[in-house]
Amino acid sequence: MNEGLAMVQRYPGPIMVDFTAYTGYKLRGTLGAVLATIGFITPTFVLMLFLSAAYFAAGSLPWVSSLFIGLDALVVGVIFNVTLDLGQRALKGRIEASIALAAFAALAFKLNAVLIVLGGLTIGALFIRPRTPGGKIYHHLASPAGRARSRQSGLLGIILAAVAVLAVAALAWLAGGTVRRMSLSFFKIGSVAFGNGMTILPLVQADTVNNYHWLTMHQFADGIALSQVTPGPFLIIATFIGYKLGGVWVALLATFAMFAPSFVMTLVFTEFYRRVRDLHPVKGALAGVLAGFVGLLAVVVLQLGNAGITGPASLTLAAAAFIAVRYFKLDILWVFAGGLLLWLGVMAVGLV
Repeated sequence: MNEGLAMVQRYPGPIMVDFTAYTGYKLRGTLGAVLATIGFITPTFVLMLFLSAAYFAAGSLPWVSSLFIGLDALVVGVIFNVTLDLGQRALKGRIEASIALAAFAALAFKLNAVLIVLGGLTIGALFIRPRTPGGKIYHHLASPAGRARSRQSGLLGIILAAVAVLAVAALAWLAGGTVRRMSLSFFKIGSVAFGNGMTILPLVQADTVNNYHWLTMHQFADGIALSQVTPGPFLIIATFIGYKLGGVWVALLATFAMFAPSFVMTLVFTEFYRRVRDLHPVKGALAGVLAGFVGLLAVVVLQLGNAGITGPASLTLAAAAFIAVRYFKLDILWVFAGGLLLWLGVMAVGLV
């Protein structure tokens, strides 16, 4: 378990989804990884479909718009706390701080977010040498012949999974139009974005809001809010975006494209992780990428704040959410539930 938790932080993708795939793979091979991942994502996917349908059907109603002003303010407070937490963990020296500042400036001037991530990865691999103590790893006791058979069957499963992902990508390419652009965008994001859902957020925003204008900043903030109040992985926001662009089937494709690349990487790393886990460039690359995401997230906080903070009431709610998660350590779900109740009271007395 410790080895799996360490491993899924060494390559792109949402950490807990990848850890679920790792668990399934260790227990029952590729089929186990597929079933574990589907079991983890499906309930939230279905719930997000219903929420997305309700949102886009009723989002133009005045009271719904007012309600989501409060949700957006809560999102700003929560993501501000995430940015500070990530900064405390990732900015351990001058090089990391410089990467974060450069990433902030680059995204603020609308440079390509993927290139910013790759730049942080390269600088980290070349110049950062983090000191990370290694833990004791317990290996399965198996004969060399048994390990060889297991490796062969594992490689076959990995090849089949990779072929399936490439086949879906090819079909999305043939579909053309918005479906092609969205699918390629999410496959790209899923292939290069390290960390948890929040750290991947800047890349999602760069394409969906800035580059292709599939969502407004307000809609993007609302999608974040819905992703926060549903169980499961945060990147289920892909379902929200896909539903906006083409209904249920496009939502399914968007969700697959977001999670599939790191799923395949999980299978590969599970087979080969012990050979690369202690390489200094690997650790440095991860440190550089996470430092870059600090700068990217800071830009997202500013942009979300500009869209979601509309007056003293919403600013107060955002500050309250920040204090609740940072200093009182309240669960995100309780923060959103309590914040919405407070906001409903503000709406009732006519302060918004």
